[in-house]
Amino acid sequence: MGLITGVCTFLYHLPQIYRWLLKPYYIASFLMTIAFLVVRKAPGLCEHLASDREDGNSCDFDWRELEILMFLSAIVMMKNRRAITLEQHIGNLFMFSKVANVILFFRLDIRLGILYLTLCVVFVMTCKPPIYMGPEYIKYFSDKTIDEELQRDTRITWIVEFYANWSSDCQSFAPVFADLSLKYNCAGLRFGKVDIGRYGEVSQKYKVSTSPLAKQLPSLLLFQGGRELMRRPMVDKKGRAVSWTFNEENIIREFNLNELFHKSKKLNKSLGFKENDFQGVEDNEGLYQETDEFPNQSKKLK
Repeated sequence: MGLITGVCTFLYHLPQIYRWLLKPYYIASFLMTIAFLVVRKAPGLCEHLASDREDGNSCDFDWRELEILMFLSAIVMMKNRRAITLEQHIGNLFMFSKVANVILFFRLDIRLGILYLTLCVVFVMTCKPPIYMGPEYIKYFSDKTIDEELQRDTRITWIVEFYANWSSDCQSFAPVFADLSLKYNCAGLRFGKVDIGRYGEVSQKYKVSTSPLAKQLPSLLLFQGGRELMRRPMVDKKGRAVSWTFNEENIIREFNLNELFHKSKKLNKSLGFKENDFQGVEDNEGLYQETDEFPNQSKKLK
């Protein structure tokens, strides 16, 4: 059932996937993912490779290689159960495929293993996943502006994402948070982001750790009048984040976005929208227009 769902998701998002594959990061990742398959099946090369097959055919996978590939498939399926975006699904596939390729190449020939591992290290150091550049209603804070903005008007509720550009989880979450900002942003409910990988003092003040071991990235904090009301994920006594899935449904439910949106709309007449307060949002369908309806009924101008 999980395999059928994955195939259907892939076919539904095929046009988007095609555009991604045109980017250097995904092209390089795809080539590195299929590297062992190409080497094992390449005519003129595979005949000279070692093999544990009883028939001596070195151009087909042996039983140990098939076992590793089956284990890879199981791991990817398990990890993708918690993935919330297509980027995470593809990222998990690329990451674990590279790990499997390292094992397969070292088992085949230690020289090939060292070469492939070196390529992986170079790739990690030089290539980063494309940053989300789509439409959003998000205000980006610095270490000098976050406190002033959060405390400027006690009637405004802020949902702020604490993130770091180097975090793959933050990069995967970016389109989800942007979509929420397009649906729920209004005069009394605002969305913001601050890069705590860049502003370490903000990380310390708001007690959001940037350590990969703490698993606190990304973190969503709800503020009113500059005071934190709640955050997700929550943090235990040892400073580790309590496991929490960053999907749209969980965020809407935990942060009561529909209720907050309904209450915040009442501030429109007193606060209004100022042109400099929001980033201009334009896409293929037009400009986002705020309505008095709930977010799932929002309209766009054409």
